[in-house]
Amino acid sequence: MAPRRSDPAARAQPPASALFDHGWYRHAQHRPSPHCDARPFGTTLDLVVLHNISLPAGQFGGNFIDALFLGTLDSRAHASFAALEGLRVSAHFLVRRDGTLVQYVGCEQRAWHAGASSFQGRSRCNDYSLGVELEGSDTIPFEAAQYDTLAALVGALIEAYPIRFIVGHSDVAPGRKTDPGPCFDWTALRRASGLASTGFPLVKA
Repeated sequence: MAPRRSDPAARAQPPASALFDHGWYRHAQHRPSPHCDARPFGTTLDLVVLHNISLPAGQFGGNFIDALFLGTLDSRAHASFAALEGLRVSAHFLVRRDGTLVQYVGCEQRAWHAGASSFQGRSRCNDYSLGVELEGSDTIPFEAAQYDTLAALVGALIEAYPIRFIVGHSDVAPGRKTDPGPCFDWTALRRASGLASTGFPLVKA
């Protein structure tokens, strides 16, 4: 189900970084998704939510994730896709196994990635967050190239937006979601991004 739409005149805070053009990261492949809408007026964009995704589950590569986020997934292509028919979801970014970065929704728009969620007493995390999908699963370690790409992206987002926290989907939807999962190395992200020495308040240690 698509999230409730908000005031179409709403705008997120504009990015200051030259790495972004109206919310589109210059170092990503751009594949605009129709599954997005405007953020509520006056939203402070201060949260990054990390996810993992694989289609079919546990299999990597191919174009199925693209198709899901673009609304073109053929539910007959795999037995497990029947449950995804008509699903309207998206994320701002996807980091593929080889480190390739794809952007589906501009940062100034609201992507539909977190679902029913809350963080520090604030519900509807889609309103004020950026969703980053990592191609992977709860049971398979992520690739070094993914941490490198994610670290660079995180640094750019912190420069451009008032990001205060980086959390997992499991942190904003506990009991409902488990990603990015136990195989995600939060220490590696801190180290690769340089945040380990800054005291930046990632929720994960």
